[in-house]
Amino acid sequence: MSFALQQAGVVSRLSNSLGVSSAHALAAVYTTLYVGSIYLSKGARLSFSKAKAYIDFGYSRPKEMRERWRDDPDVIRARLVAVSIATIICCVMAADPVREIAGNELDRVTLLRLTLSHLGITFSGLLPFLVTPVLYLGPLYSRFLVGTLPFQRNWTYEDDFVSVVFSVTGIRNYVVAPITEEVVFRACVLSAYHLANASKARMILLSPLAFGAAHIHHAWETYNRYGRSPAALKRAAIGTAFQFAYTTLFGFYCSYLFLRTGSVLPPIAAHVFCNVMGVPQPGYDIGQRPDRKLAIILAYLSGISLFVYVLQRWTYTEESLFWS
Repeated sequence: MSFALQQAGVVSRLSNSLGVSSAHALAAVYTTLYVGSIYLSKGARLSFSKAKAYIDFGYSRPKEMRERWRDDPDVIRARLVAVSIATIICCVMAADPVREIAGNELDRVTLLRLTLSHLGITFSGLLPFLVTPVLYLGPLYSRFLVGTLPFQRNWTYEDDFVSVVFSVTGIRNYVVAPITEEVVFRACVLSAYHLANASKARMILLSPLAFGAAHIHHAWETYNRYGRSPAALKRAAIGTAFQFAYTTLFGFYCSYLFLRTGSVLPPIAAHVFCNVMGVPQPGYDIGQRPDRKLAIILAYLSGISLFVYVLQRWTYTEESLFWS
């Protein structure tokens, strides 16, 4: 029997082994494990002074000697270890149903391949990796105009690559966070909903809520960093609402990529790329080169139009376990 037929048969049985309520519970457990891991370790926890500081809105207060903030190098290192361990635990939990149901029928190699496929550890071709850069055509063109793309006049290998990517902050933002978050909130969460035989629409629209909720805890840090005042509370609420909306919207897209390709690699690549580029800011880009205002606007609109055109065409993968 071919691997594809074995996979189809086992997945058919798995789809009847988990209810939607159980999938919700697993998604909650994965989220709790991932976020909770950074609070279990003393080295990963933050600490703030309880003193209030009335400062101008938009400005962070000075950091006190014994405080531990999110971007402190030792805090980052502890959190990288914590979320990496949490991710491994989530993968074991997500793979366990496959092993339990199929373990007595399949040899170890086939079982391993099935488990990896179930977690999206597959390669889906090159085209899915190009969809996100297409969407960012406007920001990429704007960077080209000011010469900050790789190997242009205002870009240097040491300052703009080595010191950024290989700093402890860069490792968090561009390596560990994208990989662990996509493995947990895409591979593990979506596999649970797939086992519950949830519809594609439900998987795309519901699963990113866990991803968005996982970022809400940043509000506490913002409130403390900006002075524990009414203005700080307002900033924390606004920032958290924006981050929840943005991460949830981004989650819709990455969930679609994962289901469509059957691979967690395109969502990881999209996550890294978006972290590097940041949120598109057409107003800022136009302010940098007002003489190219029309061209920048056209580049932004072209990127959105091309993204809509290629999204389905470049992401379809015949071997996807999740999109039949």
